[in-house]
Amino acid sequence: MVHLFRPTLFRPSLRHRLAVEVVRRTRRGGPVGDPATFRERFLAANERFPHRIPVDFTESAHTTPGLRVLEHVPGGVPPSRTLLYLHGGGYTKPAASQQFAFARRIAADLGMRVLFPLYPLAPEHTWRDSRDALVALVSAAAVDAPDGVVLAGDSAGGGYALSVAQGVRDAGGTPPSHLVLVSPWVDLTASAPGQPEVALTDPWLTLSRVNIYATWWAGSQEDRARTEPSPGLGDLRGLPPTLRFCGTRDLLYPENALLSEQARGTGWDDTFVTGPGLIHVYPLLPIPEARVAHRRIVEFLS
Repeated sequence: MVHLFRPTLFRPSLRHRLAVEVVRRTRRGGPVGDPATFRERFLAANERFPHRIPVDFTESAHTTPGLRVLEHVPGGVPPSRTLLYLHGGGYTKPAASQQFAFARRIAADLGMRVLFPLYPLAPEHTWRDSRDALVALVSAAAVDAPDGVVLAGDSAGGGYALSVAQGVRDAGGTPPSHLVLVSPWVDLTASAPGQPEVALTDPWLTLSRVNIYATWWAGSQEDRARTEPSPGLGDLRGLPPTLRFCGTRDLLYPENALLSEQARGTGWDDTFVTGPGLIHVYPLLPIPEARVAHRRIVEFLS
């Protein structure tokens, strides 16, 4: 099912327009230059600037060699439901404060525990270094969550959440009850129709950098088409009920629109909410449109 804001009734808010300018000035990367130098710079940056972990997120008993897992438990009655959140950042950047806050806010409104894996990042690592562990984590988390595990993520983390859900299904594990995907990166091949045109309007993401990150995460140019790093190219049958968000000024919008077409006839209960004129991961930004998205998520999971 596709849900669209009516363009004649919807116009991005002033705060969204201000966010566009902030993102354009502070987050959009410049030309890549030499790929080898670019890679070394990323390795050094991730070493200097690791994850900034909020004080209310602590080490989880689910931490295993190669996969560090954090946990946040809201006050009050111990929750019987878990939100397992995979952060975005092109598979290359540590988790940001907005991602911790987004997961915390959903958990607080629904009385859920948060599990927040810090999966190994590219370019030093690929999906091969964490996907099996994350598939196992979903089933393991269900043991302490009789009311189910919600699997969620933004951007690269949203794509990874879809990939992990497919992995749980294929392994016969305990599936998540729901998926919540915010601007998910579901196709690393950048082959969706209209993507170059949308790239011209996106103030944040660039095709040149996205293509480099995709090759790093997949492990090679050829492996970008594998369904593990590109779950939008995989089997969509037997997946949990899903709520997806993506703005039309998002480089990832064309592949998400295509995913809705591919989902038809598969039996997948997938609701795609599009925001005309909105940018990448808009539900995580301090804008009115994010509050609307949050209410939609709470209603979906209630």
